Amino acid sequence: MPGKFSLYHDLTVEENLKFYATIFGTTIQENYYLIKDIYSQIEPFRKRLAGKLSGGMKQKLALSCALIHKPSVLFLDEPTTGVDAVSRKEFWEMLKHLKEQGITILVSTPYMDEAVLCDRVALIMNGNILSIDTPQNIIDNFQEDMIAIRTENIYRLLNDLREYSQTKTAFPFGRFVHYTDKSGNVNEKEIYTYLQSKNYKHIEMNPVKANIEDCFIKLMKQ
Repeated sequence: MPGKFSLYHDLTVEENLKFYATIFGTTIQENYYLIKDIYSQIEPFRKRLAGKLSGGMKQKLALSCALIHKPSVLFLDEPTTGVDAVSRKEFWEMLKHLKEQGITILVSTPYMDEAVLCDRVALIMNGNILSIDTPQNIIDNFQEDMIAIRTENIYRLLNDLREYSQTKTAFPFGRFVHYTDKSGNVNEKEIYTYLQSKNYKHIEMNPVKANIEDCFIKLMKQ
């Protein structure tokens, strides 16, 4: 299943599904049980042209077409890119159900919150595998202290932290900057003093546990 919607825009939902079933020498009726939970959500729109569907509905149709011939392995190329948050969650619930049916699923995704839903993760940069393991093992290998820092000006904070002599990494993470120290042990008092010297008035610092995105950034820096 490619990342970009590649079904026929000028065919209806039902026509697309019938076409793909025919290509693989099967019928919708024969393997309907495989796609029932997914297809039932878009079946009320089976007469609508595929090009007129929303992003989430297009992905459900594409997944139905990919499953209609009962594959043993399903390859998904960034299936939720450009899809709204609700549809993303629904899509991964579908994948969980398919896994329970014994289908092996290989997914590429730019979203780290999706990566942790997988049994195994390969973190890749420029075509090179930086790490491959279970999500929890990757996180457990992050041995350094890390703190989340927030001030009144997050952009200036990021630049000042990157100029700080003891900084190993400083990356934006939501409303905070995730910070690690060259020594591996963060001295919050010294950082606080440094930021005060830069005229910050409201400084918030909290120790945090690394997530898989922090691990990815660490591996990229190495």
